[in-house]
Amino acid sequence: MSINPNPELLVKLLSPRATLPAYQSAGAAGLDLSACLPAETESLTIRPGEILLVPTGLAIAVPPGFEGQVRARSGLATKHGIGLPNAPGTIDSDYRGELKVAVINFSTKPFEITHALRIAQLVVAPVAKADIRVVSDLGETTRGAGGFGSTGLSSTIEVRGGTALQSGVPGATTLQGGDAVSPKGAGPAPLTSR
Repeated sequence: MSINPNPELLVKLLSPRATLPAYQSAGAAGLDLSACLPAETESLTIRPGEILLVPTGLAIAVPPGFEGQVRARSGLATKHGIGLPNAPGTIDSDYRGELKVAVINFSTKPFEITHALRIAQLVVAPVAKADIRVVSDLGETTRGAGGFGSTGLSSTIEVRGGTALQSGVPGATTLQGGDAVSPKGAGPAPLTSR
């Protein structure tokens, strides 16, 4: 099955005040989503630690075989501490209700959400539907049942012949041009050249 690299996103305006989703640059991966507040509401204040559901005034139809991923905007996150509590949020292809964005204030100051403020971005991405099969054995891997930080926090990097070789798994071996390179142990290794 081939995936259309430019799927059509159908958009229904639920309010005359709604702003159409838009890419802000030629290379942007996400369409910016804007707040759509009622005319009588100048702004919404989101207090530190608070979660608000912000309306967009839009309903969308994501094409079958795709999902809409709602993600935080990096500028709001880094400058104001505004993010999404469920990032990325998923818009399923069969959902037809109003697109609303759950936002959270991670900062220590209140933040004002005004009408038409770009509050999130929407990435349209392909999805795979898995066939479920019950088995008695899943097979062995080096990692096994290790989870929740079992691979550590640091990556080990060694430079050989001007090329950086990296491994984040303790004891793993990275191959480059027939040379086997083993990690230098726990913790970050200094960049060295041979």
